[in-house]
Amino acid sequence: MHIDWIDRAAAARAIGSGLSRRGFLKTGALATSGLVLGFVVPGANRFAQAQEAKVYAPNAFLRIAPDNTVTVIVNRLEFGQGVHTSLPMLIAEELDADWSQMRGELAPAGDIYKDPAFGIQITGGSGSIARGFNQYREIGARARAMLVAAAAEQWKVAPGQCRTEKGVVFGPAGQKASYGSLADAAMKQPVPATVVLKEPKAFRYIGKPMRRIDARAKSSGRQQFGIDFKPENTVTVVVARPPVFGAKVAKFDAAAARAVKGVLAVLEVDLDRGARGVAVFAKGYWPAKQGRDALNAEWNTGEVEKVSSEAQLARYRELAKAPGGAVARRADVSTLAGAPHRISAVYEFPYLAHAPMEPLNCVVDLKGDACTIWAGTQFQTVDQQVAATLLGLKPEQVTINTMMAGGGFGRRAVPSSDWIGDAVRIAKAYRAAGHAGPVKVVWSREDDIRGGYYRPSYVHRADIGIDAKGEIVAWDHKVVGQSIMAGTLFEPMMVKNGVDGTTIEGMGEPYALPMNLAVEGVKQNVPVLWWRSVGSTHTAYVMETLIDEAAHVAKVDPVAYRKKLMGEKHARHRAALDLAVSKSGYGKKALAKGHAWGVAVHESFGSVVAYVVEASLVDGVPKLHRAVAGVHCNQPVNPLSIEAQIQGAALMGLGMTLPGAAITLKDGVVEQQNFGDYVVARHHEMPQVEVHIVPSNDPPTGIGEPGLPPLAPAFANAVFRLTGKRLRKLPFDLASA
Repeated sequence: MHIDWIDRAAAARAIGSGLSRRGFLKTGALATSGLVLGFVVPGANRFAQAQEAKVYAPNAFLRIAPDNTVTVIVNRLEFGQGVHTSLPMLIAEELDADWSQMRGELAPAGDIYKDPAFGIQITGGSGSIARGFNQYREIGARARAMLVAAAAEQWKVAPGQCRTEKGVVFGPAGQKASYGSLADAAMKQPVPATVVLKEPKAFRYIGKPMRRIDARAKSSGRQQFGIDFKPENTVTVVVARPPVFGAKVAKFDAAAARAVKGVLAVLEVDLDRGARGVAVFAKGYWPAKQGRDALNAEWNTGEVEKVSSEAQLARYRELAKAPGGAVARRADVSTLAGAPHRISAVYEFPYLAHAPMEPLNCVVDLKGDACTIWAGTQFQTVDQQVAATLLGLKPEQVTINTMMAGGGFGRRAVPSSDWIGDAVRIAKAYRAAGHAGPVKVVWSREDDIRGGYYRPSYVHRADIGIDAKGEIVAWDHKVVGQSIMAGTLFEPMMVKNGVDGTTIEGMGEPYALPMNLAVEGVKQNVPVLWWRSVGSTHTAYVMETLIDEAAHVAKVDPVAYRKKLMGEKHARHRAALDLAVSKSGYGKKALAKGHAWGVAVHESFGSVVAYVVEASLVDGVPKLHRAVAGVHCNQPVNPLSIEAQIQGAALMGLGMTLPGAAITLKDGVVEQQNFGDYVVARHHEMPQVEVHIVPSNDPPTGIGEPGLPPLAPAFANAVFRLTGKRLRKLPFDLASA
């Protein structure tokens, strides 16, 4: 997902200034005893209507129980990125807690859990730590101050005479009391109006490698994910969806489906994007799937557009070559015609599916005028509002319980709430047919891969002029593809003068370039969405392979060429690149015969990642052996999580290059169904990945997504040194290069 939806300066002021005293509250509703501390999100923000701050009991962020356990309510979705550990680390740091006593719990949908910068509850844009850094630390600091005040009152000493360490308050005369024993008394203390946060030199946990709180449960199979959850009397639902987006079912054999043992009901239902399909309700997944297979459904596809990838790309190429388009950036490119050196390139990028390990799933229980949902969602506020609208309820009548999720990469944050909305529509139809009880809608792997909301397909056209000194004197560029933001609640903020900001993010930066940039937005009957690192999935590839090509034309080392174009303004880029170069041995280490270096650097979500990679050809196929990352994400919170995120992002970035890593359509139908024909990177393709972090005490920036964009271009640049071929398409295709 994307972070640049908001004014960065405004967000920094909102987060960096901390929260006022009215922003904190105490509530005992989540625990019968102990200290319970939460805070209030002010109403003024970009996505919520301005209003006065309100107290939203019974929600809270922190619970200290009499047994000394400290439970942190995590207001984000945990789906592998590590917030279930990193956010509790922030509270533990300022609380001076004992790490062994820390616990994490995922927050339900609630106003109190809204992102203070966005005004909605959201996990995305690699922003959980960046936007929670001061927020969670202040909660820990205030709780610590209240515990100290309670102890000082009991011991009749000044709070300043007390100190804390690992969950214990110590008094001046040798007194000591555990946090658990003080929790009830601390609850009676006033919430401090202000607190002083620790300086980085005093950090005990922040910046240290911490093992994940949820690691043991996940590695032992005890962790419950959304797909595991099944309340009593739940009916499992599998849906026959139209093969072309937005189409409607024409006829189906309900009797054949009902004849399958375990099938309870077969209902025609409304689906996302105006489609209509068939829901099969059964006592478990297998009979529901068998019932769906027996439907022999036929579809009315005559009223919807049928996209074919081959024709689409041909059209995109023509649009890319044609003049016009919405202007994103103006520059004088009149010197192109007379430049002694020219680079003319057309790049093609396919649709990409998110394909998380855990397919989509959702449990909905309708009881009277209330709805309860269990789902691993990134978009609690939006999903809650969509569900309420579909049911004719108020948002507060819809409860969303956030479940642990097995991946997502943006697919669980859909502005239309397609998968949550479909589950609600199905539950509504089930109740209307006279049934009662919770329904669990489960997507198969095939449903997931063919179910839409892909990273858009794009075509880039670039014409670059380079003078006799090797300097870029003109760069004319056009991007063609679908807008992610158009038609969503984010359009007013992100689409300006016809240009979707996510389409061009990363274009040009951090280099001083005379770039003329235009965008041709195209509407297609293919649902599109952000995919891990959003626009940077294609813009970084284009920029970093073209800069590398310009360096080759100029006969300058690609690292030196990049640093010259950066100038002195981009210290973080230079630091990340220098670190990757130094740790890799680039320019100093002799590579094995048939191996070559590749370099790329890119900023996304406020962080800079540089890769120096080592690659070769194995039986004529590009093989990535080693990737050394230099990472500048400002203050590292948990280095182990940073390392894991870079490793995972690198593998996902590598996956974009593998033959078969593409979603294609023919006559409106997605041709891929499962991992047999939609390729994702697997363990045996994983290179050696080394992660090195630039030291910094500045407020942290994102890390979940920035590791992905520069991997593929670094690999492609190494392949050029091996083959002399510039790879203009993803996935890699040496034959057509």
